[in-house]
Amino acid sequence: MTPIRVLLADDHAVVRKGIREFLEEDGEITVVAEASDGVEAVRFAGEHAPDVAVLDIQMPRMTGIEATRQIKAAYPGVRVLILTAYDDDPYVFALLRAGADGYLLKNADSDALVRAVKTTAAGGKVLDPDITAKVMAQMTGGKPSAAQDQVEPLSDRELDVLRLAGRGLTNKQIGQELDISDRTVQGHLANIYGKLAVSSRTEAVTRALKLGWIVLDSP
Repeated sequence: MTPIRVLLADDHAVVRKGIREFLEEDGEITVVAEASDGVEAVRFAGEHAPDVAVLDIQMPRMTGIEATRQIKAAYPGVRVLILTAYDDDPYVFALLRAGADGYLLKNADSDALVRAVKTTAAGGKVLDPDITAKVMAQMTGGKPSAAQDQVEPLSDRELDVLRLAGRGLTNKQIGQELDISDRTVQGHLANIYGKLAVSSRTEAVTRALKLGWIVLDSP
């Protein structure tokens, strides 16, 4: 039997090592690549053609949500299983909209993880029981707000960038304020636009103001 080829993406090497050991102990799964951030995850998905990409959410340079979007768009044959400690509604629904095939919490036992990888590789869908409860609540009209209204939270640095953009600063000025490059500012803005489903800084600032995430007189 051909082993299931897996790509692991997590910014903690110790965590990746543990996951690899759990998976490869099964004998039917092999880890073909390990990524330490979302950008590497997307690149390795193309280079190694895994059957399943196991992604964390919070990673440097690119979140697991954006990595999921890009992997599903560029390599639709790659299944994506999210393995994370986060069960917050905005993350859950943002990832499901991005095309994730499974969502498992890191407190799951090793057997559950192996089953999730195998089910996902076979074309099935996997949801952690706690996540299933959230999805069912949405489907039955429960609270919190409808899934389409869920917005992926911005990181602290992204909020800093957006606050300064709201004060009218250019990318260069924002970079000087935060001691980062213009290109990094541009990258943060691109991530912000994706998370807020907008196409300009004006729309992004307006949306963040409505959500109560920033105020125009922020220092």
